[in-house]
Amino acid sequence: MEAAQPADRVPTDVTPPDGQPPVRSTAGPNQTSGEPALVASGGVSPLAATGEHPAPPAGKDRARSERSPRDMALSLLVLLVPIALLLAFYRGVLGGDEPAAVDPAPAVQQAREAGAFPVSSPEGLSSGWRTVSARYQAEAGGATLRIGYVTPEGRGAQLVESNVPAEKLLPVELKGGQPQGPADLAGVSWQRYTARSNEQALVLLEPNRTVIVVGDARDNELRQLATALR
Repeated sequence: MEAAQPADRVPTDVTPPDGQPPVRSTAGPNQTSGEPALVASGGVSPLAATGEHPAPPAGKDRARSERSPRDMALSLLVLLVPIALLLAFYRGVLGGDEPAAVDPAPAVQQAREAGAFPVSSPEGLSSGWRTVSARYQAEAGGATLRIGYVTPEGRGAQLVESNVPAEKLLPVELKGGQPQGPADLAGVSWQRYTARSNEQALVLLEPNRTVIVVGDARDNELRQLATALR
């Protein structure tokens, strides 16, 4: 006579080797014979039943998640300070924003050797004047020498000498500028003109050449450039 089985356990016949009587297993309905139960009584999870808890985030990930906006701002500031210092050094010491100075002598010499017109160049200008461009160009309608300057006040001025007829040269160089009256410079009669944008010009008309001093420089600087021509 077999002993009574608990109500929640179902006997299971296990076939033994040949010659042995059947063996009954008393595993529960949701448990395979020979395997421990995975869920503790009362529906508690195995981790809770054993007192185990999920591992907290790794230290690096937790530090990243806890980084505040202030920390991010400080990090950005650390990056920007060296960049600002380098930019200030580039501008203040190396003159990074200033155009490179050039030597106008080769262009002036080329124009003189061509002999298309008398060539003048400024003499006695202060060191604050910087030559930033110089070019002599011969074309079918005539030849032109152009020299660009940055004035001591940091403005632009250009010297133009050409044997192109004035009626063709002035509209191109002055962009439709109009005469504003005479200007006596060191005993030489020049003409004042309006010019492109907010620029002004001084024009010297001669039989075999036209000289133009034009730019956004102040009138006194344009006059200084014009009277320095030799």
